[in-house]
Amino acid sequence: MPEQPYDVITMGRIGVDLYPLRTGVPLARVDTFGKFLGGSPSNVAVAAARLGRRTAVVTRTGQDPFGTYLREQLREFGVDDRWVTPVAAYPTPVTFCEIFPPDDFPLYFYRQPKAPDLEIHPAELDLAAIRSAAVFWMTGTGLCAEPSRTATLTALRARDRAALTVFDLDWRPAFWPPAERNGAAERNGLAERDGAAAPRPAARYREALAYATVAVGNLDECEVATGEREPYAAARALIDAGVELAVVKQGPAGVLAVHRDGTVADVPPLPVDVVNGLGAGDAFGGALCHGLLSGWDLARTIRYANAAGAIVAARLACSSAMPFPHEVEAALAEGAVTVQQGKGN
Repeated sequence: MPEQPYDVITMGRIGVDLYPLRTGVPLARVDTFGKFLGGSPSNVAVAAARLGRRTAVVTRTGQDPFGTYLREQLREFGVDDRWVTPVAAYPTPVTFCEIFPPDDFPLYFYRQPKAPDLEIHPAELDLAAIRSAAVFWMTGTGLCAEPSRTATLTALRARDRAALTVFDLDWRPAFWPPAERNGAAERNGLAERDGAAAPRPAARYREALAYATVAVGNLDECEVATGEREPYAAARALIDAGVELAVVKQGPAGVLAVHRDGTVADVPPLPVDVVNGLGAGDAFGGALCHGLLSGWDLARTIRYANAAGAIVAARLACSSAMPFPHEVEAALAEGAVTVQQGKGN
């Protein structure tokens, strides 16, 4: 019997998150860390799996003990790791963070000399599986270097704008070559380098947006992709770039979602005492996939995703903090994330 298509396939970053087990302490004074699976698209796959979806991730690790750990963690969380392959040349990335609630969470990425997840090659992709998945989720980071950039665009073309092809704008300037990330001299997505036009991130983003049907990003990410920062203007610009649904995350102001058909959901955040805000966006992403797959109306989908994100913001970790359906429903019923819900992981 043929294998059933996946509900969600994500593609891109993976790594080990090392988080202080005490909050409000700078890294120089931290002596104990917790080790967790990390990387935004990998966390989105975990979040969707927690909500009952059949998920897989396309990525690469180092051929080292951390890579083994990440594959074990994916399987433990119910995420298919068949397309998680090792790269002998590069170590598995490690990310440290500092935790200063409610809104200061500096990140320190160790992805040198190159992250293995940027060594995804087009020929390695299972395009039939990517094409048949109900949701395909890719990120802006996947566009920052080759061969990942070509592989990501190959996957998008294989989708051919299938119903739920999600572009998580995921702007991480430190991952881009300096010649591309410096937008000071940008001219319509191009800048002069050695006498030739060098594509900027905005041009890379526009190329991917032409194949996506859903775009998700915060205000900074929307500005990189479209040049617009005002939420409604950014949403309209994303739709003009080709997507059917634009989701603009506004932090304390909540989330704005605008559909090409004119449907709008402007949803305030769920009240929460923040412990660590770093995983909230990934929980939001997994729950967004779940809501869209469930056929809910836009407002219900965004409220549900907001609640999932708020729950994770009340917890220390990211991947292991992803909520189960009963936890999201409880937060929605309460109208806030309680202290007890925050301890749920």
